[in-house]
Amino acid sequence: MRHITYETEGTCSVLIDFDIDDDNTIHNIEYTGGCNGNLKAISRAVEGKTADEIYDLFHGITCGYKPTSCSDQLANAVMEAAK
Repeated sequence: MRHITYETEGTCSVLIDFDIDDDNTIHNIEYTGGCNGNLKAISRAVEGKTADEIYDLFHGITCGYKPTSCSDQLANAVMEAAK
């Protein structure tokens, strides 16, 4: 299992930490910054899902006027880690 720290862009959160195992399953997601309760809910909801599943759920979601969101950044982070 590898530990990943991903620097977000364009969101209130600044970092996403998570673990990824050999079959691209994601565990232990933690955000630094952002909307604490919402990000805990996202983390809990996708615990144990694959990078592909998370990407399919969250890629392209925006936040207000921003072209991205904390969930979109997670989608990018897990796909980058899965490569």
